[in-house]
Amino acid sequence: MAPLPSEPGARLSVSVAALDSGTTATFGSQRFDTASIVKVNVLAALLLEAQEEDRELTELERERAEVMIRQSDNAATDALWWQIGGASGLTEANERLGLTATTPGAGGHWGLTQTTSADQIALLRAIYAPDSPLDPESQRYLRELMASVVDGQRWGISAAADGGETNLDGFELKNGWLPRSETGLWDINSIGWVTAQGRDYLVAVVSDGHSSQEAGIAAVEWAAEAAIHTLAAGAAPRVT
Repeated sequence: MAPLPSEPGARLSVSVAALDSGTTATFGSQRFDTASIVKVNVLAALLLEAQEEDRELTELERERAEVMIRQSDNAATDALWWQIGGASGLTEANERLGLTATTPGAGGHWGLTQTTSADQIALLRAIYAPDSPLDPESQRYLRELMASVVDGQRWGISAAADGGETNLDGFELKNGWLPRSETGLWDINSIGWVTAQGRDYLVAVVSDGHSSQEAGIAAVEWAAEAAIHTLAAGAAPRVT
């Protein structure tokens, strides 16, 4: 593979899990801001709440959920964030979903939730694995939305899929991007499922300190491809 398109000061962590064997690998244990990948976590929390209440999502909840995931709509996320109980509601849901290193953003700043790539794999397992607190209908709904994000937001872990970003059946994802006003640098994240080399993988890449969105995307895509390649080869992913 080509070398990592690294930049001075940029940080990156990647985790990958093979769905068939359960084998996992992780590079980096640091915590990063989620930016918009937290929207998957918010919807998972909402679906858990609906399950507990033995009800379907309302029409308004579905409208908000769909634009939140497919278009990364922030206003819809604001509404659903408070509906699930904000930071405390997310924390409670994450205890059931298996996330142990994720701290919700304070004061309604959901994009500043802190997480690790390994914790994002735990979230993805709740969406894709059979032993999940989410029922099969909730899992299917989340996957359907992650499979249909709008054009322009289909970069990231999709680069590792068989056929890359052009293979629309080969990946389901949610991305996050956040320019930091105090530094001018970018947080770039991507999580989801891909089919690569004929196998199903969960992949999570979180990063920050990029000089531009394009530079961050290039690094995230490299990391996703490298993680799957090295896991398939039996080695842990290594960034130099």
